[in-house]
Amino acid sequence: MKPAIDGASARPHAGEPSPVRDRNGNRHDRPRRPDTTEVERQVAGLAERSTQDLRVAWRELHRTGPPLGLSRDLLIRALAHQLQGQSYGGLSRALRRRLQNLAEVSDKAMMAVDPGLVLKAGTTLVRHWRGHTHTVLVHNDGFEHAGQRYRSLTAIAERITEAHWSGPRFFGLTKHARGVAGAKPGR
Repeated sequence: MKPAIDGASARPHAGEPSPVRDRNGNRHDRPRRPDTTEVERQVAGLAERSTQDLRVAWRELHRTGPPLGLSRDLLIRALAHQLQGQSYGGLSRALRRRLQNLAEVSDKAMMAVDPGLVLKAGTTLVRHWRGHTHTVLVHNDGFEHAGQRYRSLTAIAERITEAHWSGPRFFGLTKHARGVAGAKPGR
């Protein structure tokens, strides 16, 4: 057990200023947080601005235009996030590192789909599900199942199962799905 240091305490004394000094050497000259009402006023003001003004603000902030198809609501939310980040500080390094790790894991999961797999128009996919055989015809611009056109296999898989499924995985088009299909019984 280490001996206690004279004059130091794990807890500051109630009502007394902290003995810890800031970078300038004066414990009373700490940087102050911006006025919360000012930041709230700026964020609220975003909703009153025109969409064109919001796009200009985006360009000033990011040095490029906003992504195509970004709705006005998301544009306002993104700009509000930036205002708050500038005023209160952004994400910590630890949180940015954690988000980066999660993004890498997500990218690796996406690689489970065989990138060399290209479905040609006219290909028929067949899946047996709960006693029914489901057939999907591949077109140049989508898929056809039960006489109805779909833009993705996922939409068809969700319609069949009434639950969220990855379409390529449901129809056995991913490396993981093929590995499971080739597994020995009893495992």
